[in-house]
Amino acid sequence: RVAVDVKNPADLPKLVEGLKRLSKSDPLVQCSIEETGEHIVAGAGELHLEICLKDLEEDFMGGAQLIKSDPVVSFRETVNATSSVDVLSKSPNKHNRLYCKAEPLPEGLSEEIEAGKVTARDDPKTRGRYLADNFGMDVGDARKIWCFGPEGTGPNIVIDATKAVQYLSEIKDSVVAGFQWVTKEGVLCEENMRGVRFNVLDVVLHADAIHRGGGQIIPTARRVFYGAALTADPRLMEPIYLVEIQCPEQAVGGVYSVLNRKRGQVVEENQR
Repeated sequence: RVAVDVKNPADLPKLVEGLKRLSKSDPLVQCSIEETGEHIVAGAGELHLEICLKDLEEDFMGGAQLIKSDPVVSFRETVNATSSVDVLSKSPNKHNRLYCKAEPLPEGLSEEIEAGKVTARDDPKTRGRYLADNFGMDVGDARKIWCFGPEGTGPNIVIDATKAVQYLSEIKDSVVAGFQWVTKEGVLCEENMRGVRFNVLDVVLHADAIHRGGGQIIPTARRVFYGAALTADPRLMEPIYLVEIQCPEQAVGGVYSVLNRKRGQVVEENQR
């Protein structure tokens, strides 16, 4: 990822239009705007980014000069184990309590969610049976998935594991908002989370609706999810670029030396 900006503020409309055209010309490039207002260009590697930025500057912006940051790798955050304790968070007014635990998603489920095989739009009963049969999840839990995140489609889930809690449906949207916030900006370095399951174990709510509004519940949910992730052996996930290289036999040594310099691992080698 590289942050780009224009040297001359008058060229900003050119940058916005240039990024749109760059996205259309190369489907592998991802262009986005951070909350800080920075324009981010993400590509497959340093060379790919270099070519994209050259195209952006010379072809799509008519030679307008750019300021480019150093390239940064996008990480993901995940957890390695189930939370060591039940995590409790109290609302700012001390009248509401949330209890939660975090654990890793079953192996392979994150990939299926990202591929669109398991989505928030699926029928809960059908999805519950599929998750129970293929990933060994409890059917009851699998049917009580509140949402996926971040953006409502990501590879993290929050499950209602409570028993007979009053007014729970009223705070569901606030808990989901806190969950989306947490999965978008993880606890370690504010990167997206991946492969984490949060179980809401118990909820104690004030009887008066005015004391359990979004302003009380959203920050409480955010804190309890962060606490659950921190007690579940959190770690970073580094992206790996899967590539197939075809070359003549005499170039094999050079390919290996380049891959070793970049910490590459050869999974398979075939002669044709």
